[in-house]
Amino acid sequence: MNIGLYFGSFNPVHIGHLIIANHILNEQTVEKIWFIVSPLNPFKSSANLMNEYERLHLVQKATENDPRLKASDIEFSLPKPSYTVHTLAYLEEKYPMHSFSLIMGSDGFQNLDKWKNADVIVQKYPVIIYKRPGFEIQNKLNAKITILTAPLLEISSTHIRELIKCGKSIKYLVPASVEEEILASGFFKKSQRK
Repeated sequence: MNIGLYFGSFNPVHIGHLIIANHILNEQTVEKIWFIVSPLNPFKSSANLMNEYERLHLVQKATENDPRLKASDIEFSLPKPSYTVHTLAYLEEKYPMHSFSLIMGSDGFQNLDKWKNADVIVQKYPVIIYKRPGFEIQNKLNAKITILTAPLLEISSTHIRELIKCGKSIKYLVPASVEEEILASGFFKKSQRK
């Protein structure tokens, strides 16, 4: 089976992530998409990062009714910070029956050459890129790429966290089940207490 790997902090997962995943599946570039929740991204600060198990739980809630989508904690047992090249090697060993493709926005793709062993990654794995305004696609590494024009919404996890801190509604920005969990658990409000 051809699996699309959608890596991210998902802090929290939102409707934009799901729309992109659905669009990629509709284009039939992959058969399933695994949301790989990254415990610690080497390019991001962990200061505003919710616990990885809580983020995984929200991704599970967001994807539970769609058998084409799966929340994955594969990086939780790997050394931190999470390097994609290590995750891919582990997945290849654990699931030899699958082939894997990376999913990323054109913003992330333009930084791919800064990733650990980026040359190894692009030799072995195709990359599905969804266009992001203001980020040209320059294939510096000669990767096997598929470019999709997915419907993009100006929604970010950062904006959602800000709304929560200000006590404002996040309705329609995240799936209803994720909104319920966030409100019930008080996620992201905790950072106010300093």
